[in-house]
Amino acid sequence: MKKFRVIDVDGHCIERDRELLNYAEYRGKPLKGVDAPISIWPSLDGWFRVAADAVSAGDPEAWVSFLEETGIEKTFLYPTNGLAFGLIQDRYWAVSVAKAYNDWLHNTYTGRDARLQGIALIPYQDVPAAVTELRRAVTELGMRGAVLPGATVQARAFGHADFDPLWAEAERLDVALAIHGAPSKGFGFDYFDTFIKTHTLEHPFAIMIQITSMIFDGVFERFPRLRVAFLESGCGWVPFMMDRMDEEFERRGARWAPSLKRKPSEVIRGGNIYVSCEVEERTLPYVIELMGEDNIFFASDYPHERQRDAFLKDIPEFIERNDLSDKVKEKILSRNTERFYRLD
Repeated sequence: MKKFRVIDVDGHCIERDRELLNYAEYRGKPLKGVDAPISIWPSLDGWFRVAADAVSAGDPEAWVSFLEETGIEKTFLYPTNGLAFGLIQDRYWAVSVAKAYNDWLHNTYTGRDARLQGIALIPYQDVPAAVTELRRAVTELGMRGAVLPGATVQARAFGHADFDPLWAEAERLDVALAIHGAPSKGFGFDYFDTFIKTHTLEHPFAIMIQITSMIFDGVFERFPRLRVAFLESGCGWVPFMMDRMDEEFERRGARWAPSLKRKPSEVIRGGNIYVSCEVEERTLPYVIELMGEDNIFFASDYPHERQRDAFLKDIPEFIERNDLSDKVKEKILSRNTERFYRLD
């Protein structure tokens, strides 16, 4: 089997309340030593996900051994419980939790091994504070970007002009941002009776909402150097959204999307937008044909939802695909991730 360099665009750490509370405070009161009776994170939804998803060990030692066993050069770590961050309604608590999480991530993972790279949480609930925390996480903690929740309790999506200072700071710092789903709250899935139905839709719905808002509200027109990834939904949704948004833009764009100067499909192909793929996606060659080969990358998602042995098959299976060229495989497995996170 041919060898390829591999960089993981989206892995996950496992954060625990008892550790994070050592870093947290609330309105100036330290919480170290507090025996919290409930989690500091909101629940993702009403599902008992411990039963629904097998989660392998995601501690630093497990991650380092996983990298060595798979040959992955480095990973970029996103939260697990912190994927519910968008459901925090108290902006003071959101600011505190983001700071605590970023300090904990740096001290527990990224500060001990350069192969474990950190992606910051930023409190979108308070945009000026989010700008400040993004700057701190990048300049003081050495993080390569930040994650924003696909599902939020805000009455506005990320295309709203209120978030422009955050996009401007990301441009100034030249760092990546990522939209990541997980919670099913607010999407009308409450009547589902099994977790598999919810999990099928929760990630793609969240990111399709946010990309629709950001494109039609002209975010990428106002911030042409902004880089945003839409993660953990595969890439098969991209052609559908390109056609769907183009049709709407042709019919209604002049009235309802005056800030958008290009067809949405041109924005998606324009270099600002990145997506992760699943190694077995049959539509991947078609997505490459429509979107291009420079903005799609590999994500392990380790240690979520599967036992460790199952993850070990992903890269070999991807390399053995005969419907992708070696050039494309190299880009997906490393080159595009390098460019997105500015490793080059």
